[in-house]
Amino acid sequence: ERDLTYVAIACTGIDNIAEAITLLELNNWDLVAAINGVIPQENGILQSQSEATAHTPSAPPSSASASATASSSSSPPSSSSPAFCPVQPSRHIVERQSRMLNFRVEYRQRSIEVVLEDASTVGDIKTILETELQVPVSKMQLKGWKSGDVSDSTVLQSLHLPKNNSLYVLTPDIAPLASTSQSSAQQGSSSQNYLLVISHREAQRDYSLNFPASKTIQEVKRNISDLTNIPVRHQQWDGWPATASDDSITLAASGISYPCHHLTVCRRSSPALTKLPLCLLQCTDVHMVSDSEDDFEDAPEFGVDESEIFGMGSSSCQKSPMMPEDSENEGDALLHFTAEFSRRYGDCHPVFYIGSLEAASQEAFYGKARDRKLLAIYLHNDESVLSNVFCSQMMCADSIVSYLSQNFITWAWDVTKEANKARLLTMCTRHFGSVVAQTIRTYKTDQFPLLLIVMGKRTSNEVLNVIQGNTTVDELMMRLMGAMEIFSAQQQEDIKDEDEREAREMVKREQDEAYRLSLEADRKKREAQEREEAEQVRQERIRKEQEEEREAIRLSLEQALPPEPKEDDGEPISKLRIRTPSGEFLERRFLGSCKLQVLFDFVASKGYPSDEFKLLTTFPRRNITQLDPAWSLLEAKLFPQETLFLEAKE
Repeated sequence: ERDLTYVAIACTGIDNIAEAITLLELNNWDLVAAINGVIPQENGILQSQSEATAHTPSAPPSSASASATASSSSSPPSSSSPAFCPVQPSRHIVERQSRMLNFRVEYRQRSIEVVLEDASTVGDIKTILETELQVPVSKMQLKGWKSGDVSDSTVLQSLHLPKNNSLYVLTPDIAPLASTSQSSAQQGSSSQNYLLVISHREAQRDYSLNFPASKTIQEVKRNISDLTNIPVRHQQWDGWPATASDDSITLAASGISYPCHHLTVCRRSSPALTKLPLCLLQCTDVHMVSDSEDDFEDAPEFGVDESEIFGMGSSSCQKSPMMPEDSENEGDALLHFTAEFSRRYGDCHPVFYIGSLEAASQEAFYGKARDRKLLAIYLHNDESVLSNVFCSQMMCADSIVSYLSQNFITWAWDVTKEANKARLLTMCTRHFGSVVAQTIRTYKTDQFPLLLIVMGKRTSNEVLNVIQGNTTVDELMMRLMGAMEIFSAQQQEDIKDEDEREAREMVKREQDEAYRLSLEADRKKREAQEREEAEQVRQERIRKEQEEEREAIRLSLEQALPPEPKEDDGEPISKLRIRTPSGEFLERRFLGSCKLQVLFDFVASKGYPSDEFKLLTTFPRRNITQLDPAWSLLEAKLFPQETLFLEAKE
């Protein structure tokens, strides 16, 4: 940064080092663009051959310019694009076919889907939105671009956008429509809309913005960053309630007034900015970091005190290490790295994985094929002059942060200390092989920082790309997207193989389940059959026992019966004839004085006990079993003879 500043001062004639730094910041530290922004284009460094030819007659060319003119006349430039004099050989133009881009544009309560080729411009999107939203293009601000504000003439292809994008429209000059429906005012907090009246103190302008209750405070601050060009980390707010201490909470939970709340925003004051003009304060993000006490040691020659430039004394210029040398746990080392990175470069940076390299590899490579990601290993070295610019301009760029967060697992390590570097090489050898470790050893200190892009494969892990610190945001994005294209092709194959494997396993599981159910059914059938057979055996045993018991009772009754009297005994004799349910007849003679119990015992001895059968007379029909067993046959009027029949009781 110091060298770039001195070159810019020498080329432009600016005698204020603070203005030179601001000029470079405005152009993302692109020296050529910064110089061309001050010097007229025809006198700039990037001068096309056609322009050189056009200006040749106005001034006598030197021998070098004459040869250039002759070369230009002998081989005319291509009509498709001018050929510029090369300044940075690393930059190149990659030809590619046009592709379709999807945009989801939010405006108040509406959502518009727009599909365009990447050869279209931002103005084409606004023209479509003008028809859909009935909002003039002149009053429309299209926000949400990862690279910051863009003009209507910007070609979408130059923004290196992913296939699916989310944008939103702001219309500060159009007041939001008040709701006339009483029912909408009674909706839950999840469907409420908050009108935020935000005053920009420096510009002395008020913005009336309508936000849904589900918006977070962080998203509101990012939207205001697009309107005011004040980065979130440099915003100073007044008006947020004490409960809104965390930017991740929603407006509904922040405790702000409903339906309207007033806020004030301004750029956080810094001593380093007091030397800059107000117009530069409103249009640029000044981010000056000194790498050491020796930075800008020649600043007094320009009449500027170093402490006035940086707003700090020499005692505070010493930076604490990104990672302690004696950390026992990799997770603790990464926590320290993340905290120090945020302290130096702000909170807008990639989400660094907190854990060991092995855990990060597991997270990236060994999940479901659809959930796998690339592993980005960021290697930092404070002794490299490129580290500060790479971190502040590349790693903290919104487009890079968003792309890394969506598609990569980002793991970081600091190799400034030799002990930490040796520890990293040991981990790389264990997880990626000695080739990767040897590759890292070959890079010199001034080539750091490095960004290794690693892709997991079935048998081993492959390093797709090693990105050095001397790159630009566009080149970094293109190389990340190139790695993603390779990874996406491999991922589709892995998903196909995984789906086929899961389908085979599903068929096998279904077959195993069907076989298990069949065995279970056979077992239950066998057990039911065994229970049925056991029940039959038990019932048969009970039946036999009952028959044996009846037979014993019958024999005892038969033996206890008095002998059948003879007809010539001289005593009154009753001759009884009994018909059984089967149609057979039982005949026997009884003494007239014989009790009815003897008759009942006789019938029971023949297998017809009185508790199961009743003894009836034919006419008149009488139930003899209901009479007193102590009665005699004479008293029961069963004398001298009677025909009876047996009937089973119900």
